[in-house]
Amino acid sequence: MKKSLLALAVLGAFAGVASAQSSVTIFGVVDLSINQIKNGTAKTTSMQSNQLNSNRLGFRGVEDLGGGMSAGFWLEAPMSNQDGNPGALNFTRRSTVSLFSGAGEIRLGRDYDPSFWNTVYFDVNGANGIGEGLNLITALGSGASTIARANNSIGYFLPSNLGGVYGQAMAALGQGVDANKYYGGRIGYAAGPIDVAFGYGVTKVTPANDFKMMNIGASWNFGAAKLYGYWNQNKFGALKQDVYEISVGVPLGQGEFRASYGHENASGGTTNPNDANLWSLGYVYNLSKRTALYGGYAEISNKGAAAFTILGGTAQAGLAGHKSSGFNVGMRHSF
Repeated sequence: MKKSLLALAVLGAFAGVASAQSSVTIFGVVDLSINQIKNGTAKTTSMQSNQLNSNRLGFRGVEDLGGGMSAGFWLEAPMSNQDGNPGALNFTRRSTVSLFSGAGEIRLGRDYDPSFWNTVYFDVNGANGIGEGLNLITALGSGASTIARANNSIGYFLPSNLGGVYGQAMAALGQGVDANKYYGGRIGYAAGPIDVAFGYGVTKVTPANDFKMMNIGASWNFGAAKLYGYWNQNKFGALKQDVYEISVGVPLGQGEFRASYGHENASGGTTNPNDANLWSLGYVYNLSKRTALYGGYAEISNKGAAAFTILGGTAQAGLAGHKSSGFNVGMRHSF
């Protein structure tokens, strides 16, 4: 059965919504790995999802409205296949409705922030795994919940015919209160082997201070290797965190060798000595276009009171000022 027919059957329960679409697709990722992690004096061996790509189950559809316009929806839910928990099938990864035209896209709903993407696209590990640079990025205790996504958002995306220029802007209402209001944007240029972009976002979390996220990233595909790099700065009141990362992907056999190095520098208040360094090595072996085996090693060296870990949710006794290190092996299938 074709994906579109399967998706129509699944979505048929939604009062005929799916039948009104010109096309509907069901898609997803199932990713599972075995991880052995040492955080300070604590050791953990566990199965984890999302270490190469994030697990998801999604539905998307587009309807042609004529005159060069179309409408679409995107519903994407997380899941943890180590225990089969679908998260009550909540579409918290993305839940949007869009209107497309030659002038670009207007998108409404829960979506990714424009200030988030540079930390993903310009890291060979993306937003996943023990070696990702995001392991060093925090909200500085601000309470901002918008590092990756925002609720109640209104977004605009430039059309794709601007000679390599791309960009987006977003404004998001607070979740029933004034806290966590967000606005931000991203502008970039991609042509041939080069891609470079700047992102900025502000979250209104307190009357006195905003949480601010600013970054710039770039990549260059040399053919024999692809080089990535970004710098990200978060600010909240007197607190500031600078993170930079460089990484590389090298095609090797049926897969890719990956390596990364990142540094985190904290300043303001009493956080000055609380810095950290991250490095990682890994390999992804593609069994097919949809199925891959992977494995890798990563290490974070924490200084002062810094307590960053390469894998959240693992035991962290005695981690502050000590190393977090470990390896994993896993498998990912997409559909």
